[in-house]
Amino acid sequence: MIEILSPAEVGRARETGALVAEILQTMKARAAVGTNLLDIDRWTKAMIEQAGAVSCYVDYAPSFGRGPFGHYICTSVNDAVLHGLPHDYALADGDVLTLDLAVALNGVAADSAITFVVGESRSPGVVGMINSTERALAAGIAAARPGARVGDLSHAIGSVLRAAGYRINTVFGGHGIGSSMHQEPSVPNDGRPGRGYPLRPGLLLALEPWVMADTAELVTDPDGWTLRSATGALTAHSEHTIAITDDGAEILTLPR
Repeated sequence: MIEILSPAEVGRARETGALVAEILQTMKARAAVGTNLLDIDRWTKAMIEQAGAVSCYVDYAPSFGRGPFGHYICTSVNDAVLHGLPHDYALADGDVLTLDLAVALNGVAADSAITFVVGESRSPGVVGMINSTERALAAGIAAARPGARVGDLSHAIGSVLRAAGYRINTVFGGHGIGSSMHQEPSVPNDGRPGRGYPLRPGLLLALEPWVMADTAELVTDPDGWTLRSATGALTAHSEHTIAITDDGAEILTLPR
């Protein structure tokens, strides 16, 4: 299903996106050395409920996971890059943490992810890897406008990642979003320009470039959810929800 939202619904999406950004920035500030991933999940639950919003993850049970997910935020550490299931782990200095969050408020969902380093230590190349996903995300957003096609966004994202030397996995990528978290169209992190669904004002997309330092192959943890690099390499993931407008794209999940 592909949804085209009305101007009023896009207005509600702005409120959802602002909430997602606020929660992510709050959790980033609290993610210090010694912070437990289960505390991050608990704090996220409290903020979602206080806002009168609904988690998109708790009851999420797709075919690729061992559902339902049962938690409120994805917490992926170091070689984990997607769908990190919160568990009893205290963050250490130098850990690379990705927080991925999707909530629905007033019937409209928004989805965003950030990657950052906990504490003071920095592994070689990790800052550059995070920056590469952020630059790829910016390139995908810049390509998003009415009349452009999904392949134009995928090509823009993939061009940045390939130029930075990363291999690209296209199994998991961006997607449409609206009254539910995952919708059509799929937006892979690489593709051919001029192909795919034509963008229209009112379409919401979650764009999410992610990479692993030296591989494109994923392995799944015994928890049935957490996806890691097959080589144990560090990872990074950046995501925003955008709305296609008459003039281009509006980022809905920027911190205010």
